[in-house]
Amino acid sequence: MKKEGKLILLSIILIFIGSILAHMFNTSFYSVEVKRINFETETGMLSGLLYLPKGAGPDDPRPTIITTHGYLNSAEMQDASAIEMSRRGYVVLALDMYDHGHSINKTNYEPSKSFFSFWPTAIYDAVQYMYEQDYVLKDSEGNGIIAVAGHSMGGFSSTVAMVKDEQDFMKTGIRKILAGLTMGSDYSWSSYLGINSNVAFGAYGPRTVGMIAAHYDEFFFDSEASRTGKTVVFKDYINKLEGRAFLGNPENPIEGLMYTLENGGRRVIYEPWEIHPWNHFSFETTRYQITFYTEAFKDYISPNQGNVGLGPENQRWMLKEYSEFLALIGFFLLFVPLIMALMKLPVFSKAKTPSDLVVKAPKNKVTKTVYWIVFILGAAFPALFFPTLMDKRESGMTILKILSLITFALSIIVGIALYSKAKEKEAKSKKTIINGTIFISLASILLFLSVFFGNKMFVLSSYFNQPTTNQIVYWALIVSEVILILTLIMYYLNKRYSDISPRQYGFVTNWKSIISSLLVVIVAVVIGYAILYLIDALFKTDFRIWTWAVKTFEASHLIAALKYSPFFFLFYYLIGISVNANTRFMKKFRGYLFACISVVGGLVVFLLLQYGLLFFRGKALCPSQALNPILLFALIPSLIVATFYTKSLYEKTGNVYTAAFLNTILMTIILAANTTTYHGLL
Repeated sequence: MKKEGKLILLSIILIFIGSILAHMFNTSFYSVEVKRINFETETGMLSGLLYLPKGAGPDDPRPTIITTHGYLNSAEMQDASAIEMSRRGYVVLALDMYDHGHSINKTNYEPSKSFFSFWPTAIYDAVQYMYEQDYVLKDSEGNGIIAVAGHSMGGFSSTVAMVKDEQDFMKTGIRKILAGLTMGSDYSWSSYLGINSNVAFGAYGPRTVGMIAAHYDEFFFDSEASRTGKTVVFKDYINKLEGRAFLGNPENPIEGLMYTLENGGRRVIYEPWEIHPWNHFSFETTRYQITFYTEAFKDYISPNQGNVGLGPENQRWMLKEYSEFLALIGFFLLFVPLIMALMKLPVFSKAKTPSDLVVKAPKNKVTKTVYWIVFILGAAFPALFFPTLMDKRESGMTILKILSLITFALSIIVGIALYSKAKEKEAKSKKTIINGTIFISLASILLFLSVFFGNKMFVLSSYFNQPTTNQIVYWALIVSEVILILTLIMYYLNKRYSDISPRQYGFVTNWKSIISSLLVVIVAVVIGYAILYLIDALFKTDFRIWTWAVKTFEASHLIAALKYSPFFFLFYYLIGISVNANTRFMKKFRGYLFACISVVGGLVVFLLLQYGLLFFRGKALCPSQALNPILLFALIPSLIVATFYTKSLYEKTGNVYTAAFLNTILMTIILAANTTTYHGLL
């Protein structure tokens, strides 16, 4: 108990030190008030983090920035610009778009229209709200001194907002938006709403408008690549026809130079050497944002903005990120000692089922050869078929069907051959062969059916209403079934050569132990999230680094997590059996290392090849895979943490259930809270 107590205390210290520091940097050492605001709109309810510098108010209204995130993200992803601009005395609203973060779309729509349900009106609805606030500056004619900005889908929303604002100007004579900065977005998706580049360029009018068009953006800035569907290539938007037209068609356009058009509007394009999600986590992109806003608002600065003259190189938003990462480490470090401490209580004591039984390392050439083949296949499969399973690609799905049928046929053929060679007196061996043949063939049939009916599984609906979670859970399900087949092969092969039992795999235990494991995990997760909600209430920060985040959630996120949990449990349960069976005989460091390799090794190699080739040759390994590899930036570290929980809790409890329950509940909530949840699906 003493050891667990020290680790729990260390975890809480890390969480609170990290959170206090994050709060200090987020508020620019308490010179900015940061609070979450919610406001009703015709579409639903929008939420966001308001950064209000001290002194800003009805007697000293300030230029204001409304900035928002891209698809699957939330307001916190805009903390770089929010911190740096509020630090310089500007009011900033970091907005959750509808059905993201804490914002909710209360309208109803068909699944086919869901993608266009959250971003077309989000920014402009926020503009209407912010324009009415007394701390937001207006000029003598009532025009709003507001800049709109957004990354990816947020950029589309900003474009639509400027177009709508110009349409309203024709009726009212007032422009509420002074400037706009889009990051990681062009006009490919807004064109579906009738807003192509020509329409947008005309609607920008006399505003100051900028674009951040990264050279390695996975999605946009190359119409030729978009037409082929292979967009993960090097881009040079400023030298494309559309980019030149945006700047007013200068003869030799220069990146970072502000061009003035005949209508008085000013235009600029920035081209960082970055990928799409890197824009969130970049000194260079943040420098461009500071430069842009400083230029856009130069005629409207309040005399009380003491830090407005800070140069674009003067940045400290990253210190908030590092601090929140420290808190994130503390959060994940908390659960194992907390669970073990809770198991000291009688009500949870049955969750611990000590066992010294270990699946021994393969001894002879046959088992060693099969072991490493199975290990490599198990590590490679999640990556080799990652694009296939995430997008349910027909060609890859056909290969999986064939492989599952081949596995089925081979299990029968090999089973018959081994049975016929077994001696009459080897009754135990014959039983093992029969059982192995039956279970491996059944698992192969299950895999075939899951692939055959794949297009009907986890389809976006009012029940499964998180599109990205639908992709990941289907990938996890198929990976689970492959792991099951490989584990069965190793189990029955080992059983032929050694005295091995299911108990050594950690899944044979009594129901009281299973129920106790579930209850102790629920209590631990509730305690962990209670700390997070306390931190949110006190400091308005959470636990994160870049795209990997643990954040507060709405009831709808929890409901969604519960719906997906049974399928993720199968994944983490089988991962637990496989990892512990195949690595527990190794020495501690080596065991944890190979456990991580078995779970994420293939995915890491895939990610390195995807982006390594993009940067070195200007074309990614899979140039048609734009979004899916980005998801791995958060999925891989989550799986690594889950693997550590799997091994550590198995060693301490003697069963795989405790870790499987923890990983399922914790990781599914984290996933559900960090993606889009379509509330209004019919």
